[in-house]
Amino acid sequence: MGGTQYFYEDGTAEAVTVIQVGPCVVTQIKNDETDGYQSVQLGYETIKKVNKPSLGHLSKSGDLFFRYLREFKADDYSDISLGDQFDVSIFEEGEKVHVTGTSKGKGFQGGVKRYNFRGGPKTHGQSDRHRAPGSIGAGSTPGRVIKGMRMAGRMGGDKVTVKNLKVVNVDVENNRLLVKGSVPGRYESLILIKKSS
Repeated sequence: MGGTQYFYEDGTAEAVTVIQVGPCVVTQIKNDETDGYQSVQLGYETIKKVNKPSLGHLSKSGDLFFRYLREFKADDYSDISLGDQFDVSIFEEGEKVHVTGTSKGKGFQGGVKRYNFRGGPKTHGQSDRHRAPGSIGAGSTPGRVIKGMRMAGRMGGDKVTVKNLKVVNVDVENNRLLVKGSVPGRYESLILIKKSS
């Protein structure tokens, strides 16, 4: 939802990110007999209309339709049934979580911004070479540019996980989680929160 400050009772403040967590509804329970593997499918963010295949699939778990469906593996499926809800109450203040999301896309960028190259000298006759990458080859042997050479290109839009973020506050009433620091992705993007083991 965005970044803000959280004030403790002693007056100290901490930079936090507010995350809308659930509620997520169990839409399918997969098992070895029917699907060949075990997992639980969760639905998030209700919508009014879905296409007919999704209608048939989601009607088994209730009368709610979801924009996002994701699968998760679990150790024990005995306590889980169709239509169950998971909300922010599964988290506790003070515990650590891993947050995974898609980082902000920054388009085509040069080596200075993409890989923190320091650029060339600004004096001694240099002209328009301040942010150039420099040499990219290794001479006649091997006589080619080696794979993985850090050069200009598309930056951002990658799957990123920020680990061990501290849970500062759990707002059960509004299903909001406040974690210390920043999380990957833009405002209103979909992220995955996993408890630190």
